[in-house]
Amino acid sequence: MAKLSAPMIKALNHPGDKSRPVLFHDGEGLALQITKGGAKSWLFRFQLAGKAREMGLGPVAVDAKETAAGGVTLAMARDRARAAKALLREGKDPIAVREEARAAATQQAAEASERTFKAAAERLIEAKKPGWRSGKHAAQWTATLAAYAYPQIGQKPVAAVTTEDVLAVLRPVWSRTPETGTRLRQRIEAVLDAAKVTGWRSGENPARWKGHLEHQLPKARKVRAVVHHPALAWQQMGQFMTALRGKEGVAAKALRFAILTAARSGEVRGALWREINLDEKVWSVPAPRMKGLRLHRVPLSDAALAVLAEVEDLRKGADSHVFPGARTGTALSDMSISMLVRGMCFDGLDEGEPPRWRDLEGRPIVPHGFRASFKGWSLAAGFPDPLSELAMAHSDKDKVRAAYAREDMLDQRRPMMNAWAEHCAKSAAAVASLAEARTRRKS
Repeated sequence: MAKLSAPMIKALNHPGDKSRPVLFHDGEGLALQITKGGAKSWLFRFQLAGKAREMGLGPVAVDAKETAAGGVTLAMARDRARAAKALLREGKDPIAVREEARAAATQQAAEASERTFKAAAERLIEAKKPGWRSGKHAAQWTATLAAYAYPQIGQKPVAAVTTEDVLAVLRPVWSRTPETGTRLRQRIEAVLDAAKVTGWRSGENPARWKGHLEHQLPKARKVRAVVHHPALAWQQMGQFMTALRGKEGVAAKALRFAILTAARSGEVRGALWREINLDEKVWSVPAPRMKGLRLHRVPLSDAALAVLAEVEDLRKGADSHVFPGARTGTALSDMSISMLVRGMCFDGLDEGEPPRWRDLEGRPIVPHGFRASFKGWSLAAGFPDPLSELAMAHSDKDKVRAAYAREDMLDQRRPMMNAWAEHCAKSAAAVASLAEARTRRKS
């Protein structure tokens, strides 16, 4: 019997006088099958347990294009036929072996589709959570990955995450907020390392810094971050506070308290009644809830105490939240304050109109920006810079000075916070007259 060749395969056609496919044998059980419609494919014919069997080996390919599309060349068909015969010699059914392999591949693909980067991250967070000092740390991990990584690679199999994937996540953040970018890279690296330990991926970690990403990204400490939260000009605080006092609900009261204390909204939302000493007019925020992990004492002005009096009837005990959320035992959500401020900026305006409350660049203000408003006012009012820095619980970047400057100057800060409360209560006209008087004095 003559062996088949590539030119023969290309030239052979169905004779057309039979409705059934015709076979052209190559030997060793391999045959070329041609249907009446002209479709060509490979068959391996064999005997197993006294029964004739046929095993399809794929469609015929006679050129590179057809091979790329999944076609099988003559050489490939012969290799597959030889592999099937080897299985027969071992007493195995080549069709059953192939089906088992396909089932295993399907299972692996299904597992890979479930073993996404997000799933790996959630497993790691759950595993590490008991060792973290508070639930806030787990929330920060989740928030960072959800904001930057999940939209890009969250649903991608963790085994398939590449260096380019990691860079696609990091580059938009790296130059804008290098500190966030650094934490994000470290967390992605940790997720991929954990996935390798659990067998979800293999090989080098594409998020590693040394010897890898350090050649693709500038060092974070050399990147000058330009991050300014949209802040209201301090001259407009009286107008804003007047509008804010007209708002009902816990979120509005929490925002007033945050503004009057120059505190971060997270510190205010997490405040418990046992942290408040009404007799001494002091709010002591414990170290674990502070960004700098140091106890922070806040002198309370009469205006801040008045806000506390407004929420006194919500108090359920010393360990209850000062500004409780909608569900019993929970803190007010960050979104509730953000949405309050956004509503004050845009509610009632037509599309395209500038926000009602905006910064000097025309951007709508955000809750965190009020800390900048306080800072600007304190400097304009002549208060020492270190005093306002202490009020905002900023860490001293001079490590030596910080090591010795341990006094929080609570008594010295109290007049400043009282003056800030008085400023926030002033009308726009009063602020304008003060500014005019200051200008006259200078001239």
